[in-house]
Amino acid sequence: MSTTIAYPEITVICPYGAINASNSVDFQQEMARAIAQNQKSNVLVNLKEVESLDSAGLMALVSSLRLAQTLGSRFSLCGVSPSIRIIFELTQLDRVFEIFENTTAFEKACS
Repeated sequence: MSTTIAYPEITVICPYGAINASNSVDFQQEMARAIAQNQKSNVLVNLKEVESLDSAGLMALVSSLRLAQTLGSRFSLCGVSPSIRIIFELTQLDRVFEIFENTTAFEKACS
């Protein structure tokens, strides 16, 4: 489902495949654990390997964003493919999420 990589200041979550109704609860729980374990850090979800995202997957991301904000963490996305980006644009969530082209761009913004 996903891989979590923790650096001193950045936690990178790398989901892969489909994020949909059948696995969104597990995905959200994984993100919540990563966010809670690394409070006040930067959380980056790299969507580079995500093939599809439905409304349940989108809600898991929104819930994780809210949790991160509550705990004082920065929550951002990167590696969003054009087919996934259009979902964020249609729902106007591209205005809510901080979206970077890749991890390098995120790291530069953090320094």
